[in-house]
Amino acid sequence: MLTIRSAKCPWAFVGVAGALVVLVTAIHVFMVPILPSSMDFSGPRRTVVRPRNVLPGAGVVDSRLRGRFPADSYGAVTFRAAPWKAEIGRWLAGCHAASSAVNITEVIGAKRCEKDCSANGVCNYDLGECRCFHGYSGKGCERVLKLECNLPSSPEWPVGPWIVSICPAKCDTTRTMCFCGPGTKYPDRPVAEACGFKTITPAKPDDPKLTDWTTPDPDVFTTNSSKLGWCNVDPEDAYSSKVKFKEECNCKYDGLWGDFCETHVECSCINQCSGHGHCRGGFCQCDSGYFGIDCSIPSAYSVAYEWPSWLQPPVNLPDLKNLSNTPINVNAVVEKKRPLIYVYDLPAEFDSHLLEGRHYKLECVNRIYDEKNRTIWTRQLYGAQMALYESILASPHRTLNGDEADYFYVPVLDSCLITRSDDAPHLRMPEDLRLRSYHTLEYYRKAYDHIAQRYPYWNRTSGRDHIWFFSWDEGACYAPKEIWNSMMLVHWGNTNTKHEKSTTAYWADNWDDIPFDRRGNHPCFDPRKDLVLPAWKEPNPGAIWLKLWARPKINRTTLFYFNGNLGPAYEEGRPEDTYSMGIRQKLAAEFGSTPNKQGKLGRQQTANVTVTYLKSEMYYEELASSIFCGVLPGDGWSGRMEDSMLQGCIPVIIQDGIFLPYENVLNYNSFSVRIQEDDIPNLIKVLQGLNETQIDFMLGNVRQIWQRFFYRDTMLLEAQRQKRLFFTEEEAAWSIEVSKLEDGDDVFATFIQVLHYKLYNDPWRQDLLQEKETGLPSICSRAS
Repeated sequence: MLTIRSAKCPWAFVGVAGALVVLVTAIHVFMVPILPSSMDFSGPRRTVVRPRNVLPGAGVVDSRLRGRFPADSYGAVTFRAAPWKAEIGRWLAGCHAASSAVNITEVIGAKRCEKDCSANGVCNYDLGECRCFHGYSGKGCERVLKLECNLPSSPEWPVGPWIVSICPAKCDTTRTMCFCGPGTKYPDRPVAEACGFKTITPAKPDDPKLTDWTTPDPDVFTTNSSKLGWCNVDPEDAYSSKVKFKEECNCKYDGLWGDFCETHVECSCINQCSGHGHCRGGFCQCDSGYFGIDCSIPSAYSVAYEWPSWLQPPVNLPDLKNLSNTPINVNAVVEKKRPLIYVYDLPAEFDSHLLEGRHYKLECVNRIYDEKNRTIWTRQLYGAQMALYESILASPHRTLNGDEADYFYVPVLDSCLITRSDDAPHLRMPEDLRLRSYHTLEYYRKAYDHIAQRYPYWNRTSGRDHIWFFSWDEGACYAPKEIWNSMMLVHWGNTNTKHEKSTTAYWADNWDDIPFDRRGNHPCFDPRKDLVLPAWKEPNPGAIWLKLWARPKINRTTLFYFNGNLGPAYEEGRPEDTYSMGIRQKLAAEFGSTPNKQGKLGRQQTANVTVTYLKSEMYYEELASSIFCGVLPGDGWSGRMEDSMLQGCIPVIIQDGIFLPYENVLNYNSFSVRIQEDDIPNLIKVLQGLNETQIDFMLGNVRQIWQRFFYRDTMLLEAQRQKRLFFTEEEAAWSIEVSKLEDGDDVFATFIQVLHYKLYNDPWRQDLLQEKETGLPSICSRAS
């Protein structure tokens, strides 16, 4: 990555005088400097300071591989078409690529649950414990909870103060959802939010309608066809305009389709229950003998009939003929490749309940289903958390044997929790600090308490082999102090070296006021142990078919492109001066190509530079017609890095001290440019100073690695499910195009490669590894 910084940077080597000289030192992923490493341009020549490698023995293996896998002039070693930091690339090319399978004993559980969970939950046959559906509890899920939709009422608030679950009709107290209820023609039709309350006529014709949350609307229950009804409106009559209906009423809940919720469709569940269960609003109701959040784990009672593909074919399996009725665990020896990941089957409050109880079908999921149960991918930016979770659960790198596991994944769904904070009385934010960030911290801390008390694995390494995903805007900034030893997966790699405080302009997510005794004093991101993953981007069949990532330079006529919110100086701009830490505002002040509220363009606006807030239906085409594309923050991270890579545009990164996806493992010098925030006025001069050879080299690398910013694995899993469901019908366009892509490494493959490298290059692991079969060639052994 080409980096533009001021002369204050103490370790970079810089030289620009007509011809560009590049010198990069390979840096170990977990000894990277606190700021993202790269080459600097502008300022005087400086000395390169090489970080000291503190991993005992890591250099021994690297020295053996150096001759076979030398670094290029940019300091990168290529592995599977990607430019990695040299030591990492060598290890992957020489060790990961040559690793072999090892024998692992998988234990298939047989512990029955009390009352078989009363048909209100799923039995975990390993623990003999129930995971109860939303609204049920007890050891056998026998207790029905009463979860109110409304907050306490008062004379001013007859139904209670506004909350997302507010209900003037029939409240389903197992899910805190509102329905028309008994006595209406369509009792199961939702009466969500504004639907059930009076509408205030706007003062001006173009102003939006407002809702009077103090006055329920009796007309939604009317049978009078001249009034704006809902609960008794016949869909056919409404579609033919024979009756009126209230437009504020719609189908927000998952599993319903049509303007009047008349069609029941598939809900969104993790891996759609793996073919071994039914998705009930987001919670998998597993078939007998299966369990897990996606029904992918067999028990001793089901394994005799089907062996899950992710477990790998067994090489040694006891006789299963008489096993189906015998409560004895099954030990099966299978061949697997490291790294091996154990996934905690957490209590449902941390994942399944958050999915099952959501009030908006599009919240925190990356897909929903239409009236024919066809997949509709969403633009939910936080959908990466679901995508990675599904890939791990369906991967042969997953293991049920915690003693053999190399990593432990803790699947708390913060993307669901934050969007659902305060949406129902039972999910109210803590009274002492009403922040979504603090609410989320407390949930993660509760998950930590659960695994530390119930499982032996945490204390073995103080959690250093555990993995947590924080997908929200500022990542792991609000991680509880108890889990900071672990590996954090985030989209926001803020090392807090420059931006020390919360960077969001949205008050509810600000973490500055979280008590020290809860959060501790950790940074948001530690490049020695954590990893930034790409954000979710839905498959665009047109862009894939056109191969926008491969468009040649000759067809890229725009030098620099950025399209997004530019702050308060522009129409529809965010009103806060602190939005984007002021970075987007600085860019627009210099290069804005659309007039601001005062009718002014940027000071240096030029014809081949686009910096605009105007949303474009040709957004992807415009990215693909540009050589360089801006990557700037929003309220924390934004999806601009992924947009650039997927459209084959060289990313220009402007966010000091904040890592982008894989920046501590890939060699960003090879495919991107980094500009220091204070150097924004020099942006175009710097880009114009790059020669054709450099630009072609970077564009070539973007074309090689774009799939590493794409969640192809989870899309292929869904494509397979859709093909089984619609095997006689025409395949969806997205499925055709994603399936036709060359077999490049995607986000999940890159994640596994990073985990494998970390496994044998973290010094604290060495005692643990001595007792395990590694599957590595002898050249990768520290002792050989």
